[in-house]
Amino acid sequence: MEIKVIEEKTFEYIKQKMEEFSQRIKSICKNKSFKDSWLDNQDVCRLLDISLRTLQNYRDKGILPYSQIGYKCYYKSSDIKAFIEKSKKSTSK
Repeated sequence: MEIKVIEEKTFEYIKQKMEEFSQRIKSICKNKSFKDSWLDNQDVCRLLDISLRTLQNYRDKGILPYSQIGYKCYYKSSDIKAFIEKSKKSTSK
């Protein structure tokens, strides 16, 4: 283990910046637009009653927006709700 020594002035500056960063993150998390829950492939397939392959087609064609972390895809619940509403409107015409 290696020990690094920094000046007190530098330490206080870093500490202040970390506190400011922490406050910004807390204020962002309180924002209601970030309270949308995320669903994985299995959740979406169950909700829409579709196969994984169909879900892949929706992603490929840009029908369903998604985010990917590593090899795993996630979908905002609000996007799934909007997709369902759009599907209901197009089938009722």
